[in-house]
Amino acid sequence: RAVHSIPRWKKRATMAPAAKEFYEDQKNLNKLCNFLRSADGPAVREAIMMDKRVYYIKGEKLVNFMVEPKKGTKWPKELPRFSSRPDAIAVCKELCNIQYIHRSEKVAKGELEVARVRDFDESAYFTWIYEGDMTNKNLMTTALIIGFLCCTCFPIWPNFLKVFVWYMSVSLLIFIFFLVTLRALLFLFVWIIGYELWFLPNLFDESLGFCESFVPVISCEKTKDGQLMYRVGVFVAFFSFCYWAVTQPSEFDGFVKGQGDFIKDLYAGTLLSDMSQKDKENIDKPKMPSLEDLLKKLDSEDEEEKELSEEEAAEALLDSLVEDSEDDIDEDEE
Repeated sequence: RAVHSIPRWKKRATMAPAAKEFYEDQKNLNKLCNFLRSADGPAVREAIMMDKRVYYIKGEKLVNFMVEPKKGTKWPKELPRFSSRPDAIAVCKELCNIQYIHRSEKVAKGELEVARVRDFDESAYFTWIYEGDMTNKNLMTTALIIGFLCCTCFPIWPNFLKVFVWYMSVSLLIFIFFLVTLRALLFLFVWIIGYELWFLPNLFDESLGFCESFVPVISCEKTKDGQLMYRVGVFVAFFSFCYWAVTQPSEFDGFVKGQGDFIKDLYAGTLLSDMSQKDKENIDKPKMPSLEDLLKKLDSEDEEEKELSEEEAAEALLDSLVEDSEDDIDEDEE
């Protein structure tokens, strides 16, 4: 039995009306915009418009992506593909009409302003107004608020939770310290032989997101010319320190023991003084003066009164002496 295959142009002709009708529904159009705004969507650029950070894309790149997505893109199965550029342009015009995107003009590097012309044009730039699915953002905001409230209520936490947070904080601090130290030592060893090797090179890059900070895992490049003398100097200094550490075991062992004691004090919570430790343990208790404090306060008040009475007696004696001397002078004159 002969199998008749449908030509490709007929498939496109049959798919176009279905896609056009599909995206006339507002919910389906929102699904398309959610996909375009996701990580699998077209690449966008950042800019500042009206003192706000926005994301924009050129109209031609948006249409090209909708018609022929880049390699490796997973187009959602529930969304029909566009068979021609006119179909994609028609949807882009609809996005402009419902103000999911708006036309913009470049004012300076990294700055945009709203264009007076609102029509869609492939040669123009368009800024995204549609923010996509807000479910994850709302959940993250809710979690942030709840976490903030929990942190402000730290004084009334149970004691076991306070201890848990203390151990977690100390462990994280020690982990970051050793991670930074190992990264630096690894870079130093490899840099001496003429290469720059970084483990997690973007770890402290503030301009990247959380996941992007861990990519790539390792980067290795050859060092620039003219650093030979610096590498030799670092090599001599580092191995001189290693020689000193080996030949002076008592001092180095004391240094290692001191670091170990420091870590133990961190976990035990005894790094603070006894008075500070006592205040930390009694932070939830009302601060009431003890009987000993009250007695000391009364004794100090009695001493102050005695000092005042002695001063008054001395002043009275001095006044009487002055009066007696004045009387004697008057009698002599008479």
